[in-house]
Amino acid sequence: MSASQLDLRAEARAHALDVSGYPAELFPSAIGTWRARMVNEHASSAVFEALARQLTDTGFPPELADACRGFAAEERRHGVLCGAVVESLGGTATASVPDRPEFPQHRDAPPRAAVLRNVIHICCMSETVAVSLIGAERLEMPPGPLLDLLTRIYADEVGHARFGWRLLEQVAPELSAAERGAVERYFPVAFRHLVQHEHAHLPSRGAPERGEQLGLCSGLEARVLLDETIEEVIRPGLRRFFDC
Repeated sequence: MSASQLDLRAEARAHALDVSGYPAELFPSAIGTWRARMVNEHASSAVFEALARQLTDTGFPPELADACRGFAAEERRHGVLCGAVVESLGGTATASVPDRPEFPQHRDAPPRAAVLRNVIHICCMSETVAVSLIGAERLEMPPGPLLDLLTRIYADEVGHARFGWRLLEQVAPELSAAERGAVERYFPVAFRHLVQHEHAHLPSRGAPERGEQLGLCSGLEARVLLDETIEEVIRPGLRRFFDC
């Protein structure tokens, strides 16, 4: 698979943080964690841009596509903020990034159902999980510049998740039987991909001592929270509209 170079150094350095109050011995581990977040957040911008195009092509109201383009800008800003943490800790806000897979068009489904598949996967699943994981991380992080930065990201992720759930409330009751069936057939694939993606980005160990100060979460606890979010938030939310 080919790769490209992501370089956010110039933008990230404009948002330098004072990290003098954090445990310096954990900086190397934290650099790796925040660089991975930088890549993930920046990549999400392309996802929302593609969703905006799909909404437009399928005839959804233009304000929905405009909202997704706004989300894309927020995700790019998140990438820069995560890069600022990397730079402030002594790393460089650069990374080799594999080319993303093609945005799924779901041509086996009716157009409106194809859009909802992506909205559910992106907003109702992935962004809802992000809200849970970041929210839990914020509760353990002490006051300071990293908590302030994470709170800015958290607020945006809440908006991204709510967008998906509100769109479902508007569109799901109007679906035909064929559209509803096409959405429901996708759920096993979407849940499987969600778990695989999250596990690939979560450490398979607990957090180091004082690691919560720098956003070094326990991967073991995060996996439990992921499962709880799926079973207690996402599935019940989807069951309001679909057999899930």
